[in-house]
Amino acid sequence: MTVRPVVRLPAAVLTRAALPLAAVDAVAAQLARDLVDTMRASPACVGLAAPQIGVGARAFVVDVSGHKKASRHHGEFVLFNPVVLLAGQPALAREGCMSVPDLTGDVPRATRVVVRGLTPTGEDRVLEVEGFEARAVLHEIDHLDGKTFLDRVTAHDAIFRRKVYR
Repeated sequence: MTVRPVVRLPAAVLTRAALPLAAVDAVAAQLARDLVDTMRASPACVGLAAPQIGVGARAFVVDVSGHKKASRHHGEFVLFNPVVLLAGQPALAREGCMSVPDLTGDVPRATRVVVRGLTPTGEDRVLEVEGFEARAVLHEIDHLDGKTFLDRVTAHDAIFRRKVYR
């Protein structure tokens, strides 16, 4: 198990576009394991992108299966070189991020998305995700494009200090 440190803003790796993986090989498989291990070790985390662990590669993991907002989901999945094929109408909802741990914000995101990418075994996979899972996928793809949720908030007054629950 390899849990990697999560990078925080203003780290440069979070503000530049990640590079596509040339091949899904042993290095990519290790990156997938590191993403999964780091996500699992992070309480309440439902997704993590490679730039968040300091790797400028187009890869992410998502698993919203344990979240109360996830009515439908595909369980845990890792995608390399993801591409959004279709995005539905946006809805506004609150988001947070491990790379911006002290803030949350209201962000419009598509409620239905079709995304294509490669699995850690190199297979082509197309997923139709909706609701909270679609939000998580788009959040992680934003990281691959050098953006955080702060780049997508609706207005300055739509950014909030994260509440701490005891």
